[in-house]
Amino acid sequence: MDQKFLIPSSIILAGVVIALAVLYSKIPSAPSSTSDVKSAKTSDVFPGAEALRIRRDDFVLGSPAAKVAIIEYGDFQCPFCGRFFQTTEKEIIEKYVKTGKAAFLWRDFAFLGEESFRAAEAARCAGEQGKFWEYHDYLFNGQRGENEGAFSDQNLKRFAKELKLDESKFNSCFDSGKYRKAVEETSNTGRAVGVNGTPATFVNGQLISGAQPFAVFQKIIDEELKK
Repeated sequence: MDQKFLIPSSIILAGVVIALAVLYSKIPSAPSSTSDVKSAKTSDVFPGAEALRIRRDDFVLGSPAAKVAIIEYGDFQCPFCGRFFQTTEKEIIEKYVKTGKAAFLWRDFAFLGEESFRAAEAARCAGEQGKFWEYHDYLFNGQRGENEGAFSDQNLKRFAKELKLDESKFNSCFDSGKYRKAVEETSNTGRAVGVNGTPATFVNGQLISGAQPFAVFQKIIDEELKK
């Protein structure tokens, strides 16, 4: 074959390859997995929705499978949280949690000072012995002002003794500071979903700010139960 015909053929072949490469670069790439698509849709519907689902390390009253999830972000020193605990929370638990219609969750939003953090850590240590909620209630019943010593380390250990916890195990857990990071992380998660004060309560993702009366919660919970 005459060599002079090989050169134009090579040029033509190279041109075809370049053209195909340019065309392919303009085709949008497909998602790397179906999970990427699902994550995008969740984010579009409600940014932060994932954070407001029940997690394995949550402290839950009632059935996690209940139709309504009520999540309170609170500070054990907060007087408004104390008021909410003494009034609205008790009614919610009686009417909805004990009847299996709702689950009630506590999440730390420690922001009022060092005693807030230490109280939250102590409650988690009590949780290791299956008495988180008993300690939670004891703290709210023991509020005596903010950062005035009511939740000093000495008092927090005394509360554990009065609740008949294993003192050695509790003190070892508490003194180690093992839950400090967890309290900080949960507080940061609260900020990420819009919490800037306490109590901040989410009913199936709907935020109710402050110690609102039971009627406010009842209306929203009943609407969610009808869906």
